[in-house]
Amino acid sequence: MTGRLGRPRGSPPRQPTGRDPGLPPRLSLGARSVAGQVFALQAVIVVLLIAAASLALVFQERYDTERDARHRSLAAAEAFAHAPGLPEALKSADPTAELQPLADSARRAAGVDFIAVMTPDGVRYTDSRPELIGKRATGDLSRAVGGRSFTEMFKGSPSDAVRAVVPVRDASGAVVGLVGTGIEVANVTDVVEGQLPLLLGAAVGALLLGTGGAALVSRRLRRQTRGLGELEMARMNEHHEAVLHAVREGVLIIGADQRLLLANDEARRLLNLPPDAERRHVGELGLDPRTTSLLVSGRVATDEVHLAGDRLLAVNVRPTKPYGGHPSGSVMTLRDTTELASLSGRAEVARERLQLLYDAGVRIGTTLDVVRTAEELSEVAVPRFADFVTVELLEPVLKGEEPSPATGMYSQMRRAAMSGVRTDQPLQPVGDVIRFEVPTAPMAAALDAGHAVLAADLNAAMGWRAQDEAGTRQALGYGLHSLISVPLQARGVVLGMANFWRAADTPEPFDDEDLSFAEELGARAAVSIDNARRFTREHATAVALQRSLLPRVLPDQSAVEVAFRYLPAKAGVGGDWFDVIPLAGARVALIVGDVVGHGVHAAATMGRLRTAVHNFSTLDMPPDELLGHLDELIHRIDQNESGAAGAAGDGAGEPAGVTGATCLYAVYDPVSGLCTMASAGHPGPALVRPDGGVEFPQLPAGLPLGVGGMPFEATELLLPESSRLVLFTDGLLEDRDRDFDTGLDLLARTLAQPGRSPEQVCADVLAALLFPSPSDDIALLIADTRRLEADRIAEWEVPADPAAVSRVRNAGSAQLAAWGLGDIAFTAELILSELITNAIRYGTPPIRVRLLRDRNLICEVSDGSSTSPHLRYAATTDEGGRGLFLVAQYAERWGTRYTERGKVIWAELPLTGGPDPAAPVMDLESLEDLAW
Repeated sequence: MTGRLGRPRGSPPRQPTGRDPGLPPRLSLGARSVAGQVFALQAVIVVLLIAAASLALVFQERYDTERDARHRSLAAAEAFAHAPGLPEALKSADPTAELQPLADSARRAAGVDFIAVMTPDGVRYTDSRPELIGKRATGDLSRAVGGRSFTEMFKGSPSDAVRAVVPVRDASGAVVGLVGTGIEVANVTDVVEGQLPLLLGAAVGALLLGTGGAALVSRRLRRQTRGLGELEMARMNEHHEAVLHAVREGVLIIGADQRLLLANDEARRLLNLPPDAERRHVGELGLDPRTTSLLVSGRVATDEVHLAGDRLLAVNVRPTKPYGGHPSGSVMTLRDTTELASLSGRAEVARERLQLLYDAGVRIGTTLDVVRTAEELSEVAVPRFADFVTVELLEPVLKGEEPSPATGMYSQMRRAAMSGVRTDQPLQPVGDVIRFEVPTAPMAAALDAGHAVLAADLNAAMGWRAQDEAGTRQALGYGLHSLISVPLQARGVVLGMANFWRAADTPEPFDDEDLSFAEELGARAAVSIDNARRFTREHATAVALQRSLLPRVLPDQSAVEVAFRYLPAKAGVGGDWFDVIPLAGARVALIVGDVVGHGVHAAATMGRLRTAVHNFSTLDMPPDELLGHLDELIHRIDQNESGAAGAAGDGAGEPAGVTGATCLYAVYDPVSGLCTMASAGHPGPALVRPDGGVEFPQLPAGLPLGVGGMPFEATELLLPESSRLVLFTDGLLEDRDRDFDTGLDLLARTLAQPGRSPEQVCADVLAALLFPSPSDDIALLIADTRRLEADRIAEWEVPADPAAVSRVRNAGSAQLAAWGLGDIAFTAELILSELITNAIRYGTPPIRVRLLRDRNLICEVSDGSSTSPHLRYAATTDEGGRGLFLVAQYAERWGTRYTERGKVIWAELPLTGGPDPAAPVMDLESLEDLAW
């Protein structure tokens, strides 16, 4: 519950504050503020001054009006009294008749209220009021009767007036009458009241002007005092005095003209300022030149250390806020840090050492290369810890081999890295063999003790001098004076040695704290070097395995001219591979693939995939079917090996499956120029047209091998003669600093340059796209396509009639004679007879025969049946079954491939020579009657 005033009942009353939060900001700065008090005082003074001035003006106006009435009355009276003929008129029989008209005319002309001509005793001859003529005027007229003129403020009958009385004299000077003129007091008051509106308007205007001026002054004062009251300003002054003179921190306020405006007691003490320092230029204060330069520059500073005599001052400078159109100055604060200098110095050294250890953890071991890791160790320690650093490694470590724990082999190492603050150092260069033959030398002592050894003064290191006396003199003459030798050990095995040297650039020798730090740094570097060594060994093994599984020499074939490149990744060998496989009918298969992952497992997986592709290619399958069989095989292998790994409980090793492999399989037919290709999650090829145009054919996106669930689709491209196919893995195009699309654009520009052989194109592509340190394997296969000339192809349609066999055989014999192949004509006729007879008896139309003269003579017989013959041994009682056996005996190779509408049985014969028949055979006509 709250009271009527909004305050909780029972709560103590609010303490009065300098402002009421319930009022608007302007009203809250009322009479309690200095500005409000000044405004009220000025307003009262203005009102009083204007009231007094108004009263004074009213009284002055009244006084001026009465004085003017006196003057006007006296002037009118004297003029009328001295008018010619007035004495004679007074002595006439009827003065009133003569003088009344003249008096009225003179009254109107003079602007007075009345002109009365009187006898010396005051009886009126004339008056503005006719009823008063003949009556005696009231008042004292004795002075006029006595001959003196006078004016007076007359009060009486008939009305109060400002009256002037002048005597009238005759020629003898005797007073013969009196002239009285005057202005009634009521008329004088009307004149004054007529001036009052003007006076009041002027007073109101002055009041408004004065009040407005007071408000402006009050507003200015309110801005200056922030609307504070007396108590608050007094309290602020106390705070100001406390801040400036009680705190133990110096404060200087510098104006925009670089003159000192204020300095507190602490600043005067720290800087030893003169008593009259205020208003003097900072350059005249006798400060340190660096401090003076900072104040003159006006720049911002934070905790800069400056000298002031024998003191170290932490200086902060900030600009002041501009006000009133004046430019800003600056405020400097000073803090005496002399006592903290040594302590902060040690803390800074510790902080730098921790930062150096952190940097070493980040910068050492970034590449898994032994030599580069040693270089990173030398680079990270110079110049923050040592002036020169040398790293020596054992020969087996450099080769990636496991170092022997035998102590004898530590007597010599090879310098792997060296860094220094200068290049003209006297130490042995990288690649030299460093020997440690003197046991008392720091290097040999460190290897023998198994921990870091400090030689604070190399002039006193006699063992080091004995190791190489000439080199020692040169090093000492150069300025090397302190050394820490740290053996690089990992898993209890010495890998090498790190030596930290200080020269004249750092006169302080190494100490015990530096020794501990160097040992910690060496321990961290040794782990990275050992990791790099082990990786080097595994990398070499994987590279050797990978290269052994890749084709070393591509097979001879006429369909394409091929060039290739394979580059293993620096960070670990992957599973990229390529292959060129000759197929039946002068065709050729071009393959590139990529196995996800790195190392020996990826290389082994690649070998398994390549073997599987070779096996499936012997079946002469279309690309999409081959990838489907390969996907099924890999899926089955994954299941078997995953189950075996789970049963063995070995879940921590690298997975044995091959899921994640991609493959692009393309078959090119030089007879038709048709290229059929299918992809299992692999980037499509680049096609370079004969005119130099580069395009990337869009292939149906297939899933990677081993995923399963989706069939693969094949794409057919009719390639013009002299086209160029470029197959690659994604490691060629993308890396951390380049995406795949950017790589494609760069590859297209590189391939668009005409007139180069495949070998030249391979070199140019790698020069343009190769990364300095590729993170993935690169496989590149470039094939220039060729077409088989029309005069090397012969084709015949064969009707389904056994009598047609001899005609086709004779036509084939004639074609062989035309090609100059008479030596193999008999064998070719035998094979043709068997194949054609089989197609007629067991196949279905259409039946076609094709002879191709390539590196071998290729005989092909196709029909519409998908039934394939099988080679077997015929029994002595069988009537047939020997024809295919004869084909296998006399042909170099033979086989069957299936097409969309049947099959093709083919056989290859060498162009020259060939096996002679083992026994006489019957004539070819009789062979046509044999069954398979």
